[in-house]
Amino acid sequence: MRASVSRWWPHFTRRLYSRWWPHFTRRLRYRWWPRTLRGRLSLVALTTATLLMMILTVAFNSVVQRHLQHQADDELRTRAAAVAATVDTSGPRVRVLETPGEELLDTNVWIYAGDRLLEKPPSATATGPLTRAADRLAARGGGQCVTAHSHGPVRLCSRPVPGGKGAAIVVTALDLSPYRSSAEALLLASIALDAVMLACTYALTRLAVGRALRPVRTMTEHATRWSAIASEERFGSVARPTELAQLGRSLDALLDRIRALLRHEQQLTRELSHELRNPLARIIAELDWWQARPRSAADTRSTHETIADAARSMRTICDTLLDDARDSTAGTPGTTDVLPVLRRLADRAAAAEKVEVVVTGRDAELSAGVPDALLERIVSPLLDNALRHARARVEVRACARPGGVRVDVTDDGPGVPASFAPQLFQPGRRADPGDGHGGAGLGLPLSRRLARSAGGEVHHDERHTSGAKFVVSLPAG
Repeated sequence: MRASVSRWWPHFTRRLYSRWWPHFTRRLRYRWWPRTLRGRLSLVALTTATLLMMILTVAFNSVVQRHLQHQADDELRTRAAAVAATVDTSGPRVRVLETPGEELLDTNVWIYAGDRLLEKPPSATATGPLTRAADRLAARGGGQCVTAHSHGPVRLCSRPVPGGKGAAIVVTALDLSPYRSSAEALLLASIALDAVMLACTYALTRLAVGRALRPVRTMTEHATRWSAIASEERFGSVARPTELAQLGRSLDALLDRIRALLRHEQQLTRELSHELRNPLARIIAELDWWQARPRSAADTRSTHETIADAARSMRTICDTLLDDARDSTAGTPGTTDVLPVLRRLADRAAAAEKVEVVVTGRDAELSAGVPDALLERIVSPLLDNALRHARARVEVRACARPGGVRVDVTDDGPGVPASFAPQLFQPGRRADPGDGHGGAGLGLPLSRRLARSAGGEVHHDERHTSGAKFVVSLPAG
């Protein structure tokens, strides 16, 4: 039976410890460990203060007890000296002289001549514990003190009687109960004081930490509110302590990034809506034309092809803009024949507008180092802008330049006002919002941004006077 228990018990204790103890410690930590920084700092301060108070209390009471014991020993030595003055050792025998106040001196006093007891206190018996302790102390010689117990702690000190040939020793005793009572009272008082001090420490720590964390809570609320509405307010405008100033700078940087992300998101939304408007207009126009009267099978087939082409264009627009928003355009370079893309854009524009669109090129093998979808998205806003303002003709001309390709989009319209030229590529800006033309002022900024993402550039040629001329520069394929 004992062997089976010895084999089973270690296995049981290991399973109990591995399964129950971690769960118990987690539950204990979850229940009693504060969740807030204020509570944790207060608990740490309380624990530290408790350890410090315990050390100080033990040290203080040890010093008090030692001091009280020294006081008792001093009093015993003083009394022993007074009693020794009444002992005559000048003769062959030790004699105790009678003096006034003898009753006071005889209280708790033992006088020895060698190993022989001459006098003892009236209340002490010859075989009592105090007398035995006095006998042992006298046998050791003078100048020593011990503590005995007889209905309470009693301190005994011995003192040799100076002078004479006889070896006389005086032993005096003192009840330590009053001293112990004083020490216990001081201990209780120090414990009560420690409790009050710990309570005050905990309360003041919570108050101080709460006041110190109040600006952090306020800054957190402001950051939450400002990030939700993309506010321009920042923490750096208010003077704060060094730590809070560093936190404010970090929050300001975070708010700037959030605002930039929101701004990019809004820009992407506006650009998608701007670019998808033309394909959607083609789809709506084809459906309206097809529903106007009964159509033949060829007309229906042509309508379906136009709608499918517009849908593919919409998908290409979405893919191109989303790739650019993810910064993946630069990671997926491509090569495109420029003139076929330009002619495809011109054919679409000629089918929807009454303006002549002419595409010219000096080199039939002209290629650019960008994907064809990206080239469409770069040139399409410029072509739409030219068609919107042209009177009768738009010319798209492509040619090679050192290290790249140049595409000029020219119209015979009124041109760009000189006062508006500096704001031409700013998002949402239009020279004349009430000119009756649609548009949100996003096409030209989008064209320039996409060209720059591919290592190119889009700019307005201010030297061109008859109409407007925009120049696209792209890397060679």
